[in-house]
Amino acid sequence: MIERTPGPLVLLIEDEPQIRRFLRASLPTHGYRLVEAESGQEGLSAAAVERPDLVLLDLGLPDTEGLEVIRKLREWTHVPILVLTARGQERDKIAVLDAGADDYLTKPFGVGELMARMRVALRRTSRSDGARPTVTAGPVTVDLAAHRVWLDGKEIKLSVLEFKLLAELARHAGKVLTHGHLLMAVWGPDYLDQTHYLRVYMGHLRHKLEAEPAQPRFLLTEPGVGYRLECGD
Repeated sequence: MIERTPGPLVLLIEDEPQIRRFLRASLPTHGYRLVEAESGQEGLSAAAVERPDLVLLDLGLPDTEGLEVIRKLREWTHVPILVLTARGQERDKIAVLDAGADDYLTKPFGVGELMARMRVALRRTSRSDGARPTVTAGPVTVDLAAHRVWLDGKEIKLSVLEFKLLAELARHAGKVLTHGHLLMAVWGPDYLDQTHYLRVYMGHLRHKLEAEPAQPRFLLTEPGVGYRLECGD
């Protein structure tokens, strides 16, 4: 039985005792409540019963693949899913994001980075729940309804495709969007292998919106995977 203290409820689906001990000690000190599950089936049952605010999911579970757990969760819930994985290959990262995960961390990871990723995921859910049409990232404000963008209060003119790309990132602010996701959303299914389009248009956006385009602060690249609009932390 877990102690019910104020704070978001996190479901940890992880079979490694060391990771569970580490997070059991770390999360409550940062204001989170914790429920633990050691297998995919146990985790799916706990998600249905406990209705957590966020799921931390290991990919290498003893009874089922983490990808299958993500797919089953996405059949009925939009709860943020943050994957914890020892698999560092790009294809694995792309697979979890395309399956419906919100983000991933490669083991070993530090508690500071984990807390930052959790805060971003929870904020993104809060924005979605409120159906807010305006997203702010640093000095940039994106009005999704009006199709307008401001930098430090001054309106910036974007092309149609530049705005579509920025808007898709803003709708999922804080989440890594794969190359395939962005190409489908902005250009359509006939352009899924045209990743150079993304490099060109992200370059345009960074030159218009970032103070130092070569060292972007919020229009971030996830190498080999995709892009993220970072709104804080």
